[in-house]
Amino acid sequence: MLKIIIPVERFEGKDSLISNHFGRAPEFALVEIFENRSLRNISPVKNVEEHFGGHGTAERIVSKLKPDIIIVKGMGPRAMQIIQSMGVSVYTGDCMTIGEAIEAYFAGRLFKLNEPCKEAGHGSSQCYHP
Repeated sequence: MLKIIIPVERFEGKDSLISNHFGRAPEFALVEIFENRSLRNISPVKNVEEHFGGHGTAERIVSKLKPDIIIVKGMGPRAMQIIQSMGVSVYTGDCMTIGEAIEAYFAGRLFKLNEPCKEAGHGSSQCYHP
């Protein structure tokens, strides 16, 4: 089974909008996919503490849930370093919802995010924001 974490603005199943920044997302979606690529489950996970520059709540959630991959629009340097040290691959692409992100992943339309966003605001061209 493939486990995916996606930061979301508000959990609404496959229609959940992906948050622009991993650590500041109010919630995450835990997506579980069977080997035949059919959806097993999508469940919400609250990002319970406020995050700015190092509280680490999002990273603790990832450590606890042990996903295979994370799909994001943007991620800061600290989170990226911690997530990569866990052996979790981070992907990004032009997706607005969880459903689009899952489809894009299996279609090979996402790319591996190898560098973090350069600014705290994460609105620069250094991040993948549509």
